[in-house]
Amino acid sequence: MQIIDSQVHIWAENTPARPWAPNMEGRAHLDEPLSAEKLLGMMKEAGVDAAILVPPSLEGDRNDLALAAARRFSDRFAVMGRIDLAKPQSRATLASWREQPGMLGLRLTFHRPDTRPQLTDGTADWLWGAAEKHAIPVMVHAPEHLPKLAEIAERHPDLTLIVDHMGFARATMDANAPAGAARVAALARWPNVFVKVSALPCFSSEPYPFRNLNEPLRRVIEAFGPRRCFWGTDLSRTLEHCSYRQGVTHFTEELDFLSADDLDWIMGRGLRACLRWNIEKQ
Repeated sequence: MQIIDSQVHIWAENTPARPWAPNMEGRAHLDEPLSAEKLLGMMKEAGVDAAILVPPSLEGDRNDLALAAARRFSDRFAVMGRIDLAKPQSRATLASWREQPGMLGLRLTFHRPDTRPQLTDGTADWLWGAAEKHAIPVMVHAPEHLPKLAEIAERHPDLTLIVDHMGFARATMDANAPAGAARVAALARWPNVFVKVSALPCFSSEPYPFRNLNEPLRRVIEAFGPRRCFWGTDLSRTLEHCSYRQGVTHFTEELDFLSADDLDWIMGRGLRACLRWNIEKQ
């Protein structure tokens, strides 16, 4: 079984030569930057074979650090990159987006005050058709606007849309998790919608193995099927709740409702197929 983490951030130090985005002071998940080299060591200890690098918002809309890592370690990393939806020049980049070595698609976030309105005020409207036309998968974190994602999926049936973190928000904790699972399960009727069953330790106040999330997780996996559910950690957030290895064994050892075949798809095979990632050993 190949284990692929569907979301990990790496970032560099905030310096004058490489400044973080405005208002991002103190927003890093860890006290020190997480480099590709450090991440590789952590992956080895945890038994993770490969990972999707998602550039964090604190570095703005730049993808260079993640792409450099994907070029150096092409058998271990690939990138779902960021884009500034409001810049007119962004529209011209979609046709050749996947021609960037290591780039597999886009990752958009609509959960902060500056980006939340973009999903509904027309700013993002151009993106969905362009991504559909150029066969670019899109990961989306928009926990407050799941019905809007349903509209987009229906309007663009050939668009690959991947919902982050089971559609959960920071408030989708503990007793609120079943309702959150029901909301995202409603999107399963659209076959072009997939879901990352990622960052789950962040939504439980219980210790590992977070058994109060078992039923919400089961509901989502049953709705989408294991081939459309992608394991992941959002590592720099989940380390506050469990080790990287426990992030893996939470699925591989603690969820008795998953078969070996289910795990094969959820832990990496499904993500690789969805993103058309042909991993080549160096």
